[in-house]
Amino acid sequence: MDCLQHVRILSQVRCRLGEGPSYDPRTNTAWWVDILEARLFEMPVGTAQKALVHVLPIQVSDIAAIDGAHQLLSAEDGLYVRAIRDGDIRMLCPLEEDMLGNRSNDGRVHPSGALWIGTMDRDAARGRGAIYHVAGTRVRRLFGGLTVPSGISFSPDGATGYFVDTEVGVLRRVALDPRTGLPKGPPETHFDHRGGDGGIDGAAVDAEGLIWTARFGAGCLDAYSPAGERVRTVPVPMRQPTCPTFAGCALDRLLVTSAYEGMDEAGRAADPEHGRTILVDVGARGLLEPAFRLGA
Repeated sequence: MDCLQHVRILSQVRCRLGEGPSYDPRTNTAWWVDILEARLFEMPVGTAQKALVHVLPIQVSDIAAIDGAHQLLSAEDGLYVRAIRDGDIRMLCPLEEDMLGNRSNDGRVHPSGALWIGTMDRDAARGRGAIYHVAGTRVRRLFGGLTVPSGISFSPDGATGYFVDTEVGVLRRVALDPRTGLPKGPPETHFDHRGGDGGIDGAAVDAEGLIWTARFGAGCLDAYSPAGERVRTVPVPMRQPTCPTFAGCALDRLLVTSAYEGMDEAGRAADPEHGRTILVDVGARGLLEPAFRLGA
């Protein structure tokens, strides 16, 4: 394991279930959510300003850029377009209308502009989750029978997709059509973490193709090579990191959310930075997350 890297607490606000970080290079702004508390956070990177907190009418798990004025929100009942200027939210398309006990979870935009979004049971009932491909308003189910779909990320060329069911602990890879983000074959095992400490959670891929994942419950980030080897482990100052994304003007730091969900009072006391959002210098550069294409 690497020694503790340069870590900066970006926001002192504690999230019950922090998730879905996003970075806007035009305004040097970090965005993330607290799913269970229905809050959206906005904070300039590299300033002493406090995070702005936007209270949402829905539980949102993931934020993606659309253009300079709009964002895509993955929410408990569908996908929404949010106007950044005034916060107006309008549904783009529903998700799982027949699965009222489910909500969205982890998601990423593929280089083609299509979204992969995971869903799960609110109480994490086994096998009720799935991963969908969304192009514009066309929704296609890719993989089912999952419990906590996460780790959704893509190789720099868009030809490989990655995902994990955190409950199972096997990071998967699947060959994709880089023009569409649709699978060309069945998933294969990329790394088997079963029996290891903590669970593989959210992920982001750097410019060299390393897959950086948060390891929920183990207080660290892991980097996996495209060949399926765990090549680095970097500690972070909270036990339950949830999801990274690259941020900063040079995209050379990881913006990492965390959670205190499931912790009792003693657990929170033993984890002083629980639920906070951080920036970590891991000595790698990322790629800007693609924007979602409304007309895809």
